[in-house]
Amino acid sequence: MGAKSFPVLSNYKRFFIVLFAVLVVSFLAIVCGVVNVFPTGLVYNSMPTYEPINLRDPLGAPKFVIPTDTAISSGPNPRCTYYDCFNVYKCGHKGVNKILVYVYPLRIYVNDKGSPAVGTMSREFHSLLTTIVKSGYYTPNPDEACVFVVSIDTLNQNRLKIKETSQALNLLPFWNNGDNHLIFNMVAGAAPEYNTIVDLAIGNAMVAGAGFDSWSYRVSFDISLPLFSPQATLLKEDPSVPRKWLAISSQLNINSEYANELLELAADHSDLLVLQPCQNPGNNSVRCVGRSRTYFYPQVLQEGEFCIVLRGLRLAQTALLDALAAGCIPIVVANTMIMPFAEVLDWKRASLRMNEADLGTVLTLANSIPPAKRKKMRQHGLWLYSKYFSSMEAVTRTTLDILNDRVYPQHAIVYEDWNNPPHLTPPSSPLFLDLTAPRWQGFTAVVLTYDRVSSLFSLIDKLVKVPSLSKVIVVWNNQRKSPPPSALWPKVSKPLKVIQTKANKLSNRFFPYEEIETEAILTIDDDIVMLTSDELEFGFEVWREFPDRIVGFPSRVHVWDNSTGRWKYESEWTNQISMVLTGAAFHHKYWSYMYTTSMPGNIKEWVDEHMNCEDIAMNFLVANVTNKAPIKVTPRKKFKCPECTNNEMLSADLNHMIERSQCIDRFAAIYGRLPLRAVEFRADPVLYKDVFPEKLKRFNNIGSL
Repeated sequence: MGAKSFPVLSNYKRFFIVLFAVLVVSFLAIVCGVVNVFPTGLVYNSMPTYEPINLRDPLGAPKFVIPTDTAISSGPNPRCTYYDCFNVYKCGHKGVNKILVYVYPLRIYVNDKGSPAVGTMSREFHSLLTTIVKSGYYTPNPDEACVFVVSIDTLNQNRLKIKETSQALNLLPFWNNGDNHLIFNMVAGAAPEYNTIVDLAIGNAMVAGAGFDSWSYRVSFDISLPLFSPQATLLKEDPSVPRKWLAISSQLNINSEYANELLELAADHSDLLVLQPCQNPGNNSVRCVGRSRTYFYPQVLQEGEFCIVLRGLRLAQTALLDALAAGCIPIVVANTMIMPFAEVLDWKRASLRMNEADLGTVLTLANSIPPAKRKKMRQHGLWLYSKYFSSMEAVTRTTLDILNDRVYPQHAIVYEDWNNPPHLTPPSSPLFLDLTAPRWQGFTAVVLTYDRVSSLFSLIDKLVKVPSLSKVIVVWNNQRKSPPPSALWPKVSKPLKVIQTKANKLSNRFFPYEEIETEAILTIDDDIVMLTSDELEFGFEVWREFPDRIVGFPSRVHVWDNSTGRWKYESEWTNQISMVLTGAAFHHKYWSYMYTTSMPGNIKEWVDEHMNCEDIAMNFLVANVTNKAPIKVTPRKKFKCPECTNNEMLSADLNHMIERSQCIDRFAAIYGRLPLRAVEFRADPVLYKDVFPEKLKRFNNIGSL
């Protein structure tokens, strides 16, 4: 029997049958959950999950057995610095300008017999970990972490089993000999050595610890902490308590030589109070003098001007924070002690230091501080305590901020913000500028002119010779007469733009013209033809280092006139300056925008109406925002128009000086203060007056006195 024949399918039909079959199978696979057709990186459930840290019940954490043969890392590496023991390439994974900190999940570590291998968690350490987890630095993902914090309480070495704790550290999944790990410690070194750094085998880990000395502290790597004092938290500031003691010594168990020396001093000086343990040694809330006089501690510290903080068996002493919280100025007598957060805090503003060998002169030192300075130091110490030391949360946040500043120095907290209380912090500049402005942009020269064509053309010829000049903008302030035709203007190699204004106003020189493309602006009058190209180039270089200030050539100062009880505008050449005239000065283009749109009161309108004081108004504006003085450049004394007669100049008017003095009074009343700052400062080029060959000097053509 012959085989049955079937019609032959074309390639076209075969392709569609196969495609239909694939689609059906794929649909069934998706419905049944067999295949995930989404890319792995986009599926939430496929992302790695990390064990969240649970700080609510440390005692309920899972147990982990430490094998007896577990290896340990080396001891603290004394040669570690930020540059060779910290892997900065772990930071910045999420594109944010801050460190990300991973906290290991809680574990209860036991030995192979089931006994605890590390101590239980203290309240302070629990608060520390909670602060990190709640901070903006925390990440639950170790793969994107920059810093790792162990959840083993290492604050007090006396409560640790050194070997077992070191083994537990070495078992951490990301330990890697301690790289990028941070160990917190406040009581380091057990008897009899009392080392100033924790004795654990931490390898390359950083230590945030209390009681560092200058030998053990690894600069730019470790962080010096305070020894937290729970007793200090009991103190409340009470200005009514009289400071009847010049100095108080309240520490217990200090070196017998120090104790005897202080007792001898107290016998000869009734304003020194030396406190000792009472007969019931277990009570730390009282101190005694002999057997008859008892004082409550730390409340007694509020009665002292100065509190003596001595080296004990350990360098770190709770007496330091107790003194700060009591408003008692610490006198730290510990030669090699690294003060808490010394990397960022200026302790000279709140404490005194002296050598241990000079303890006998402690009262002399205390008496040398005048009352006004004592008040400032006391207030600053109270502020330091409240901001940085009043809780474990504050200590932890400060530690993380310091680490973040190291990794991202371009966004670091500046000295003023670390050390100035809010009521003393001057207004900050709104200009978020680099420390040095870029040179490649150059500057735009804005020339204000009315009808002095000859001197204007001479000025343009000089300006175009300045290497950093980018463009010249001529502000033609004469509405009755048009500017000269283009054929008559100087043929120059730099762009030149002429703008004819609609009204004759001095404020036109500060209008933020869209033609200004550079950050730096040189405002210059059309008669300032005596400045050389070297002087202008040097002025621009100085502005680059002070981009938020007015930097220029002619300067003036304000003085108080006792006879009139008013401020006086002074044009005499003195050692002090408080204004730089904008007839020849550099400033950031932001100030032109501020002058035009945000000038307080009716200052701008008054200037335009009276045709005077626009330069004083600009100096007021910049000084009020930045709280900084202008910068005078080069010593040239006279700024005259050689081709002009005096009666052609605005300043030739006899009433000119009187009116400018009135401007200072008027503007100060509008601002509610006088923001101008007088300084004795002038910027001259290096090698300016040195006898060197000209080829070794960059600016040779600088005017002299």
